[in-house]
This record gives sequence, structure tokens and C-alpha cells, in this order.
Amino acid sequence: MKRRTQLIMAAAGLGGLAWVMSGSARPAMAASQSRPAGTVPVVPHGVILTVYSSADPASFNPRQWAYLTAHGYGAGQANPDQVPGFGVVKQVRLIHLAAGLNKVDFTNVAALIDPTSVSFEDLTVPATQVLQQQFKFDLANSDSVLARYIGRKISVRVPAGNRGLETISGKLFHAGHSMILQTRHGIRILYPKFLQQVRLQSLPRGLITRPTLQWRIISPKAGKQKILTSYQTKGLTWIADYNLILGSADKHASLAAWVTLLNLSGKTYRQAHLKLVAGNVNRVQPPQYYSPYAMAPAGALRFQGFQQKKFFEYHLYTLPRRTTIPNNSTEQIALFATRRHIRVHKALIYSGQSPVNGYWNGPNLNNSPGVHSRGPVAVFIRFQNSKANGMGIPLPRGKIRVFKEDPADATLEFVGENLIRNTPRDSRISAKVGHAFDIIGSRTRTNFHIDNHAHLLHESFRIVIRNHQNKPVGVQVPQYLNRWNNWKITRSSGKFKKINSNTIRFNVAVPKNGRTTIAYTVRYSW
Repeated sequence: MKRRTQLIMAAAGLGGLAWVMSGSARPAMAASQSRPAGTVPVVPHGVILTVYSSADPASFNPRQWAYLTAHGYGAGQANPDQVPGFGVVKQVRLIHLAAGLNKVDFTNVAALIDPTSVSFEDLTVPATQVLQQQFKFDLANSDSVLARYIGRKISVRVPAGNRGLETISGKLFHAGHSMILQTRHGIRILYPKFLQQVRLQSLPRGLITRPTLQWRIISPKAGKQKILTSYQTKGLTWIADYNLILGSADKHASLAAWVTLLNLSGKTYRQAHLKLVAGNVNRVQPPQYYSPYAMAPAGALRFQGFQQKKFFEYHLYTLPRRTTIPNNSTEQIALFATRRHIRVHKALIYSGQSPVNGYWNGPNLNNSPGVHSRGPVAVFIRFQNSKANGMGIPLPRGKIRVFKEDPADATLEFVGENLIRNTPRDSRISAKVGHAFDIIGSRTRTNFHIDNHAHLLHESFRIVIRNHQNKPVGVQVPQYLNRWNNWKITRSSGKFKKINSNTIRFNVAVPKNGRTTIAYTVRYSW
């Protein structure tokens, strides 16, 4: 008599039926033809993981994604398949092949692998080829096991009041948010919260414990062969964070940079060689949704950062040591060593208007009454990303947080944050960190006149900067001449600089506990 085994599993979380897909994929892609014939690439032992990111630093929070996924929240809140980024996994494995046709299971791949992206190369016998590929991800869990028991007899244990637990046996009709059994006493509908235990006769065949690629490989010779594989997977992304600490006089600062790596791909990458790509890599894909939660990342240990180099039209950051990246986790790594004594400039800016152009196919002649604005002066921290300034490093886009030491207790206090774009070396970084408490600006239109016959429009403004501090300050006052592209300043109370085709800027000194007034008239013609 054939020996029968009994499988007992916890009944909690019988949420929905697992669905099965094990269809044939196209054959794995051939290796690159750009390498000279007969040469073998030098590939590091183990896993090489390259991660690409399209995450928006303003709204993307890696830790929140990992938390929601680990705690089983709904797909609308944390669907790993929708993580804004992807990874390329490369690995060398030794496999034993017989001469002729072989069936090989390539296990321990990422659960979110794109099977059509698989690349296969036999480094030992280059003539070896993949003829057919299947991706199997019907993993053994309570849902998938019960799905295969539909129409078969099972036993369940449920509470029976003061009698403890009772056993109910019957044919399983449905398993999901509820369980439907055909018993000898009729139909019983059971809900997961009442189930203590489900007993099955045996584990159904065909289930696997890890996502698996199954290949049919033809090899001209037998023996152990070194196979280089590569594939893309979803569920991976990274984001950069910068901490800028201002000196006492706001003229120097130090900058530390961190990479937060998110792994929801369904695989742990042990002792991997890690690379990050910064730049806008184009991919054909539908629009992505991701959760807009915001949370500051946790601290991390300090160690040697990434080595950066130009790669194609992007920048490649390679970690010069191995690291383990667990599944359902975030990992923080120093992007580069802290840069100190960076020269910075604190800029106070007030415009009182929007920089957006107000015309399309003709001049904006709208006479909006009561054009007046009043508000605080914006505070910016600016510095040059140059080697001469202790920097000169291509910076991936991310969030920059600014701190300043309180001399009373030598602790760092947060003074603001902003976003930076992908910033090449020798470019300027300008981060708005907040608004000055004691410096107020106002902008009032004092005159408006249109001569339609002569195609002229005159407009005058008065701008007042009030300084309530006990020290003088310098304030930049940009003005956006956005009614038409043909303009001229006909009257001005002070010097100004033309910045571009529709912007001028006044640089004014405001005395302590005093004010400075700017008045100008602009003439538009068309």
C-alpha cells in the first residue's frame, strides 16, 4: 500500500485563491555580440545587482513601502510590482550538463522577474543554447494548496462552544475569504476567523517553494559548465538623501550623502556587488502609481562610499565591497565620504509675483485691479558643485536637508529642506529652505496705462523691503516682465541686471530696523 502523508497547516490568512501561470516564454536572449569572438568576460563571483530608479524624491518613501508590504497591506497601498524602479541581476553559476538535450531548473530568482529579459551565456561551451523557457511561480502557500484541493475531501477544526473543538469533514467547493464544504449534513460555510486547523491528506504535486526558471538546454558536450545569466526584475529602487550642516556664519558647510535602497523583489541578494545608475533611462511601461507617504530615513553606519564613473550618458555608482540586501527591507549606504569646508552662500529673495509668462499668441493686456502682494522673504542656500569648492561630484537627484548647530548646547537643529535635480559637476545647487521671520516684502502696482492706437502699455510698481533685524541684510528682488516679449525699463530708482529675456533683478541693501524702496516703470510695445 502506498504510504500516505498528512499535511497540517494553520488556517489563518486564507485570503484568496492563488492563481497559476506556467506558460512558455520566449527563449532566453543570446549573449552580446559586441565582444570579440573567442574572448571570455571577467565576471566577479556571486551576484551583481544594478539598480535603476525613477522615484520622485518629493513623495517616495522607501521605509513606508517596506513597512506596508511586510504587514500585508492592500495592493493599492503597497504593490511591489509598482515600485518606481527596477534591477538587473547578473550571476555566474556552475551547472552539470549532459551532451544533447537537458532540462535545468534555475531556482532562487526574484519573484518579480521579467522572464522575457533573461540573458543566458555558457562561458565554458559557447555553443550551448536555450531552446525553451518556462517561469514557474506557483509557490506553496495556504491559498495555492487549497486551490488544488477544490473538489477533494478535507477536514477542518472549528470551535464548538464548551466542547472545545470539533472536526468537520467534507468536499471542498470554494476557498478564499470563506470556505465552502459539502458535508454529509449539508453545505457548511466557514470563515477564516473560526478555523483553527485544516487537515489535508498530502501536498499537491506541482507546487514549488521558490520562483524557478525551467530551461530546455542543448549542449554539444557534457560536463560542468560556467553559465552567466542576467535578468530584469521589478520591486527594486533607490533614492539619494543629503545632509548639509551650516557653519556658524552660514558661509561654510559640510555635506553627507546617503543612498536608501528598497528591495521588494521577492529575493534576498547575499554578498552582492551593488551598482546604482543615476540618469533618466527610458523604458516602455505603463504609468506607475506609488504611495505618497513621507517619512525621514533612519540613520546608518558610516563606511566607504560608492565609486562614481561616467557610463554611457548616465553615471554609474559602484560599491567597492559586497553587501547583503534582504527582501522586504531598506538598506542605507554612504554615497560618498563627507565633504567639509564647502563654501556656501545664503541668499534672501523676494519677487512678489509668479515667474510664469502671462501671454500666449499676443500681449497680455488684462488690467487686473488691486495688483498687490505682501509676504516674507525666501531663504536659499547655494553652493557650487566644483572641485575647487571641495565637491565636483555628479549628484543624483534627491532631498537635501539643512541643519545648523545651536551654540548653546552644540546640537544640530533642522532649518529646512528641498529637492535637488540630477546635478553634474561644476553646476550650482540652490535649495530653498524656508522664509525669513523678520524680513518682509511688499509689491504694489502704482500705475497702468494702455494706448491701443500706439500699441503701448506702461506699468509701474513699488517694492518695499522691511528689515526688523538688528543688522543690515542684502536682498535680491527678481522681477518677471511677463506681459510681452518686447519691453523696456523707462524709469528705475536703482540699478538692475537683466537675467534673461523676461527677467530683471535688483540687488538691494536694507539697513537694520529699516526699509528700502524700489520703484520702476516698464513699457511694452507690440
